[in-house]
Amino acid sequence: MSVFGIGVAYGLSTLFAMFAGMPIAFALGAVAVVFMAIYMPAASLDTVTQNVYEEMASITLLSIPLFILKGAAIGRSRAGQDLYSALHAWLHRVPGGLGVANVFACALFAAMAGSSPATCSAIGSAGIPEMRKRGYSGGFAAGIIAAGGTLGILLPPSITMILFAIAAEKSLGRLFLAGIGPGLLLVTLFGLYAVVRFRQEYARAKVVYEKSGAWSDILTKDEYTMAQRFSVLPRVIPFVLLLTGVMVALYGGLATPSETAGLGGILALVLIAIIYRVWSPADLAPIMKATLRESTMLMLIIGMSLLYSYVMSYLHISQSVAESIVAMHLPRWELLFAILLMVVVLGFFLPPVSIILMTAPIILPPLRAANFDIIWFGVVMTIVMEMGLIHPPVGLNIFVIRNVAPDIPLREVIWGTLPFVLLMMAAVLLLCFVPQISTALPDLVMGPDLSR
Repeated sequence: MSVFGIGVAYGLSTLFAMFAGMPIAFALGAVAVVFMAIYMPAASLDTVTQNVYEEMASITLLSIPLFILKGAAIGRSRAGQDLYSALHAWLHRVPGGLGVANVFACALFAAMAGSSPATCSAIGSAGIPEMRKRGYSGGFAAGIIAAGGTLGILLPPSITMILFAIAAEKSLGRLFLAGIGPGLLLVTLFGLYAVVRFRQEYARAKVVYEKSGAWSDILTKDEYTMAQRFSVLPRVIPFVLLLTGVMVALYGGLATPSETAGLGGILALVLIAIIYRVWSPADLAPIMKATLRESTMLMLIIGMSLLYSYVMSYLHISQSVAESIVAMHLPRWELLFAILLMVVVLGFFLPPVSIILMTAPIILPPLRAANFDIIWFGVVMTIVMEMGLIHPPVGLNIFVIRNVAPDIPLREVIWGTLPFVLLMMAAVLLLCFVPQISTALPDLVMGPDLSR
């Protein structure tokens, strides 16, 4: 069978296994082993575990479970709710300040936890009821949290970016820095939309009240004294200092990414023990179980994805696809558009981790040949994958919101997230026209990237 035929069979077999309900890790591993048995020497089957081990024996991968531990420690405590309360107290005078506070809370929590679902759950459990209580529509409230949660894979420390750095063989520190500018851009866009949308809902509620006398809670104005504002800071500042300390240690060259992750995990446990009295075995058990469960699931997906990519490379599938793309001689921007469109379609069905590990061997060679900055592309691809977290049919964050706020109909949640998908598209276009939003900070801190 030709390489083209093997490639088609490989892809169709993978889709069949996934749509049959098989977990992603097992689907990728099973398809890889079957094709090894059919098309590769018998001795290759004896080296499956060795190949997987060698691919996963990366010190950078060690940072993943440690960052997950830090996120679980913060997410399983009241840190998210306290962070949200503090921001609301300081932003309540801004039109739509409650919505803006939720956007900032999602961004800060995402930067501390590095997990999109954890951010949605922690901030959403406090923010959505408060927004609904103050008259925000269900779709608006759900959209803010779902979109804000996606920042967890863009702002450092991002597990998704760790995997991209490994797949692309690029500096993790440079990639983390490259995500900060676009992350702040999205926070700004989301915050501005929250203000505009609030003004629209406020105006409609005011017209209804003037015509019929029907009062809406969105017309209520909160007031906080200066003493109340400062009273909410003591529990929040230590976690902000934790985030700052971790970033300084990483970018100041004081620690490697893995050492930084370990430092962050330990300090997070110490902080929740001091601030929230979480130190007994019964209190720590949910944190450790969540860390173990998520780390095991993620590392298994990574291992099987690496094996899947290894088989794809051995059978010359990825090389042939990459050569075919290059042979089309597409203009560089059309090439980028075609690749990002493929990522969008994959985002309908797959999580970011699988998309990166499955597509990197195929898409990176043509992009390098077209002289694209791979660090810049990693950020753009991450934003595109963020869209997959909040659009159907899979949309992981949509289902997290459904668990947090089951009273909001799924249809409202989906319609509430669509404006944020459009804002992400606008951010991608802006990054294409002004790549310095992503590249300026890494070049300033670490110097020009000579490997571009």
